[in-house]
Order: sequence, then C-alpha cells, then structure tokens
Amino acid sequence: MKPPGHHCAPLVVFAILALLCCGTSSGHAGARRFTYVYEATTSAPGAIESENWITWGTSMRDDRRFNEVNFRHEIEVGISNHFQASLYLADWSYLESPSSRQHGFSYDASAIELIYNLTNPTTDLVGSAIYQELRLGPKIVELESKVILQKNLNPFVLAYNATLEAKWEGAERNERAGEFSESFGLSYEASPSLSFGAELLHEIDIPDWKHSSPSIIYGGPNVSWRRGHWWITITPLAQLTSVGSEVAVRTRVIVGHSF
Repeated sequence: MKPPGHHCAPLVVFAILALLCCGTSSGHAGARRFTYVYEATTSAPGAIESENWITWGTSMRDDRRFNEVNFRHEIEVGISNHFQASLYLADWSYLESPSSRQHGFSYDASAIELIYNLTNPTTDLVGSAIYQELRLGPKIVELESKVILQKNLNPFVLAYNATLEAKWEGAERNERAGEFSESFGLSYEASPSLSFGAELLHEIDIPDWKHSSPSIIYGGPNVSWRRGHWWITITPLAQLTSVGSEVAVRTRVIVGHSF
C-alpha cells in the first residue's frame, strides 16, 4: 500500500513548479490568452520569450488513481513581421499509473515549432496562421500541423485551431498513430493586466490510421494575468464525454517571460 501522501505528489509538484515560475519585473509584455488554443499573431522581429508549460491530467474512470504531469520548456524568437520559431528544449513527464504499475519521471522528447502569420485578426476579416511542429524523442517521432484562425472584437478575442498529428512510437518507431483535434477559445480583456474566458477541446485518436476512437471533448474556463515582462495563463478542463480511458480533468498552466 502506498503512503497516504503519495497520491498527492503530482499536485504538489504541479503547484510548486507553477509558483516557482512566477515573478515580477518592470515594463510590459504580451501574453497568451489561452493554453490549448494558439493565436494567429506572431512575435515581433528580434523578440525573445520563454514559456514553461505544466499540464496535469488526473482520474480516469478506469483508473481513478491515475496522474500524469507533463512539462515543456520553450524559447520563442520572432524572425520577421509574420514568422516566428520556437525550440522546446525538453518535454518530460511524471507518471503515476497504479493499473499499469508505472511510476516516476521520464524524458520524452524535444521539438522545433514554426508559425507563419497570413492575415491580421484586427484589421482583416479573419486573422490566420499556419503551424508546423517536429518532435523527436527516444521513442517517438511526431509531426503536428495546425491551421489557426482568430478574430479580435475589442475587448473580445475568438480563436479556433484545427490540428492533425502523425506519430511513430515505440523503440523501433514502428507503431503508427494519428490524431485530429479542434480547439476553440473565447477571451475577454477585463483590464490591461487581466483576461478571462473559456476553452473547448475536441480530440479524435486514429490508431494505425485505420479507424478512429470515440470523440473526447473537454471544456472549462481560463484566466490570464500579466505584470511587467511576466505573464501566467491557467486553464482547467473537465471531460464532457464519458471515455473511461481518458483523464476526467486536465489543468494547464503556462508561465511566460519576455526578454
């Protein structure tokens, strides 16, 4: 039997790292209004920003004691007025899965991300961008392509992403899989420092590219707070479907700092 406090370990790790990432500074910085939805705008040329991601998934219907905490560390650079590139230095995770007897930390992958802005969400009818990510790790190769749409209606921002992922997993990378997902976001800017809204995530797994798994839908509120060069955005999502093999709750925190 595990000690009583062991099940709380992912929550403790999640909370401590989120707090350690926060800080204060002078000046003004941009911020992500969403954590699951990308925006169509890109960083200004020469701008550099770091982002630290923490995503905690917990409580499957088929495994109530399941916990997984994923971490990403990103450096984002503005290349031109329409183009930005990002390097994910390390994706790593903490897993606690009693049903499969897995427990502990692991390095998963590193990645490079490219976003090209096509139209402006404020001055054009609809803002748009295209996104490509290549993710490489000891047991995974993943390509992720995304279409990003956004419209700014001051003080509201609406955004939509359509994403297709292709994965090759396993020691020999011979296990093929795919995923199609959509994400929607609505944000209201209450003040220059505070925005809040909601996000909706729809996912369909495609094992072996032969058939699709049941759709999974998550939804929940978000809040984004900015101070100086720092910002933090939080989104807790609850599963709105009843897929027992997926977590019931996902919570994502992204902490950013501009240089």
